[in-house]
Amino acid sequence: MSQMEIDRVLAQIRALSTQLHPAATPAKPTASTGVSEFANILKQGIDAVNTQQQRASQLSDAFERGTPGVELPQVMLEMSKASVSFRALNEVRNRLISAYQEIMNISL
Repeated sequence: MSQMEIDRVLAQIRALSTQLHPAATPAKPTASTGVSEFANILKQGIDAVNTQQQRASQLSDAFERGTPGVELPQVMLEMSKASVSFRALNEVRNRLISAYQEIMNISL
C-alpha cells in the first residue's frame, strides 16, 4: 500500500470523525474514564472492519448454501471490501508500532 493510499484512507477516517463529532474538541484524555478520543476513533475503526469481515463471511456462507438473491459478484465485492479494510487497519497498526518504537528509542 503506497503512502498516497494510506494518506487518503486516513483523510477519510478524519472526515468521518468530524461528521460524527462536528463540535469535538482536540483529542485529549478525559479525566473520568482515561480514554482518549483517539482510542475511541481507533475502536470505531476496528469495529467497522470487524463488521465488514462478518458481513463478507455471512454473504459467503449464504452463497455456499445457495440462498436465493445472493450472487457471486456481490460476494466477491464484499470480500474485496473486507480485504481492503483489513489491510488498511493492518497498515495503521504497523504505523502505530513504528511510532511507538521510535518514541521508545529516543534518548533523554
